[in-house]
Amino acid sequence: MKFPVTVHKSSYGYDVHCPLLPGCHSQGESIEEALENIKDAIKTYLEMVADEEKGQLYEVEVGV
Repeated sequence: MKFPVTVHKSSYGYDVHCPLLPGCHSQGESIEEALENIKDAIKTYLEMVADEEKGQLYEVEVGV
């Protein structure tokens, strides 16, 4: 599977984010390291989602 990612240069290296997976971020000292690290983050994210789908689903109402 392929996922789009955004990469931003910062004073600490490179930050990378997968916009299709909210909260899925990583970083690296080089762009190559950041891209390798986001692959692991995406895999972990997808494994976590698969585990969560095994549980019971409930709905809750929240007043805003």
